[in-house]
Amino acid sequence: MKLSVVIVSYNVKYYLAQCLRSVEKAIGVLECGQQGDASGDTAEIIVVDNHSQDGTVEYLKHCFPASRYPNLHVVACTHNNGFARANNLAIRKSESDLVLLLNPDTIIGEHVLKDAVSFMRSHPDAGALGVRMLGANGKPAPESRRGLPSPMVAFYKMMGLCSRFPQHHSFGHYYMGYLPWDKPAKIEVVSGAFCMIRREALLKVGLLDEDFFMYGEDIDLSYRILKGGYQNYYLPVDILHYKGESTQKSSFRYVHVF
Repeated sequence: MKLSVVIVSYNVKYYLAQCLRSVEKAIGVLECGQQGDASGDTAEIIVVDNHSQDGTVEYLKHCFPASRYPNLHVVACTHNNGFARANNLAIRKSESDLVLLLNPDTIIGEHVLKDAVSFMRSHPDAGALGVRMLGANGKPAPESRRGLPSPMVAFYKMMGLCSRFPQHHSFGHYYMGYLPWDKPAKIEVVSGAFCMIRREALLKVGLLDEDFFMYGEDIDLSYRILKGGYQNYYLPVDILHYKGESTQKSSFRYVHVF
């Protein structure tokens, strides 16, 4: 097994279904590119449902029956474990060389997995890889490339200097706006919405920190990967990210957790 795609879902069954269909197509392209091997053993998908109340598990059984999708595995949790713990649960079940953490509110291009896996293979120093995320308006999301939020970098962002001088190497470092959108580049923080990680790096630096229930765990993991001697990269291949569909932004819990 070369790749495990891990998707943590919570009350977004229709977005999840779109995501899974795009992943299945991308896996098909990936397998055909593995020296003609289309045997179906190149990649697997592990969905961890965090105790959704919208009938996600039953919906998946109906739309993605095991007889037609043998590479899809669904783990139904009896309570909401949070993002980090749910991802770790799936990572521990997998044995692949590469692990992709993917948000359910995404749609990936058909060649994304093939290009990302190829990049990781040709760059042995790569610990993690992110891609160009497009918002619903079709524009690249600035969080596709991020710098570590040191006190100074965070200060520049909070003071509005990052948005005012996005291409400045100091003021704009939070979103690394000085990097070209159309070329691969070294970055510091890979978004948890699409984060392809080398298992070797995970074994060295550890899995996601489960003290994070939601938000910030991707920053922490990216930092530990860099400290472990690896590089984090940005690759200009496109995915659509609706962003935040699995959270109720008006709720007190959302604000408190953030």
